[in-house]
Amino acid sequence: IFMDQQISAVIVNRKENKLKKSCGYHLDLFWVGVLMAVCSFMGLPWYVAATVISIAHIDSLKMESECSAPGEQPQFLGVREQRLTGTLVFVLTGLSVFLAPVLQYIPMPVLYGVFLYMGVASLSGIQFWERIKLFLMPPKHQPDFSFLRHVPLRRVHLFTLVQIICLAVLWILKSTFLAIIFPVMILGLMVVRKLLDLMFSQHNLAWLDDILPDKDKKKKEDEKKKKKEKKAVEPESDEEPDRSALTPVKIYLEALEPPPESGPAYVNPFSQNQTSEWTLPVVPIV
Repeated sequence: IFMDQQISAVIVNRKENKLKKSCGYHLDLFWVGVLMAVCSFMGLPWYVAATVISIAHIDSLKMESECSAPGEQPQFLGVREQRLTGTLVFVLTGLSVFLAPVLQYIPMPVLYGVFLYMGVASLSGIQFWERIKLFLMPPKHQPDFSFLRHVPLRRVHLFTLVQIICLAVLWILKSTFLAIIFPVMILGLMVVRKLLDLMFSQHNLAWLDDILPDKDKKKKEDEKKKKKEKKAVEPESDEEPDRSALTPVKIYLEALEPPPESGPAYVNPFSQNQTSEWTLPVVPIV
């Protein structure tokens, strides 16, 4: 319960969601503990933070720009932060207890379809899912992901294969009588992550296993590229030319050249920086 609550809170409060209200990890965990004690005395099921539902709730409240150029993706503006939808969701969940005679007529495949849709809808933007699709995609049709610019495709497939094996092991353990040690096995993934340092370089892991979203990394990389191109286009500073490539004869001939004749400078008699003799007298008007 502790891991489920904290993982869900960290995902919801990520910086790219642009939440304005501050997060309260300790306060959330405190109320979870209080509710667990109350539910235990009343014989009610414990509270569990559903990660998929929480992510779907955040996605449904996102705000995007309406006006954009043709072919340009809408710009993410933020999340409508309010308590109304969250309160209504849990109120309706509580009322579902009294709606059991009506809910029993809903076919189970319909409920499974709803949960399946929620899970599939939350897969967009997850790098792990994007890398799985690369197995079935020819190289020329692959999107311009930032990690593909810096990591070879074979190393990307190897990293994805390791993640698929770990996911399969967790799924098998959850489906057997060993499901009670499922949280411990999640902690065991920390050991697997440490062993990946022996298989991949830190440069590859920085692009394949970083908390920064791919779109933000790609944006920063494009900005650096534009800065480099801008510096290359700018004229060079007034530095002295490299004279190491000149031969002694050229240096001698260059020294014999007379300096350019400078003619007399033109003096503007009406400029403000001249002496007082060029200043017109001031005549008072009577």
